[in-house]
Amino acid sequence: MQALLQNFQKYFSFSAEEWTLIADKVKKQSIKRRQKILQEGEVCKYYSFVVSGCFRLYGIDDKGDEHNIQFAAENDWIADIGSFYAKKASKLYIEAIEPSIILQIEQQDLYALYSKIPKLSIAFKVIIENKYVELQNRVLQNFSSTAQQRYVSFLEQYPHLSNRLPNTQIASYMGITPEFLSKIRKDLSKKS
Repeated sequence: MQALLQNFQKYFSFSAEEWTLIADKVKKQSIKRRQKILQEGEVCKYYSFVVSGCFRLYGIDDKGDEHNIQFAAENDWIADIGSFYAKKASKLYIEAIEPSIILQIEQQDLYALYSKIPKLSIAFKVIIENKYVELQNRVLQNFSSTAQQRYVSFLEQYPHLSNRLPNTQIASYMGITPEFLSKIRKDLSKKS
């Protein structure tokens, strides 16, 4: 719970009473590698905070190819925000890339906490806005940057994940083949 408290305190200070209210609504889960915490067709019921481990948010196209949209590792949040807020079936999956521990807050509990602790609502607003900015930047890069530039941006956004993720996961995120990613990595190492 300490990691979650530190994450929230980046935005506001919380009293012991407020923190107790939050902690009472949070569920701790141990997740195995490749275990899904969201499947296509399910409604995303939780915001998940990653204490340890790593997750990916991805979709599958009509050909059966997987496309990574987001990664979340320690001290980061992951959810299908559209499904979570609209209470509609998700078109996405959230899967653990490595064994993980997460803290989850269910939608109804989060909303109840918003009314009791208004600054928590503001903190989540900032968290969601930051994720939205990341997504906008990624969309812009996809149509205005080379694959090598996108890889450098990936390294800047996820510096702690480049050695933890297999090439297939990074390549899927970038929209290229793993072989082309290997070539980009080789070219960049020659330049260093």
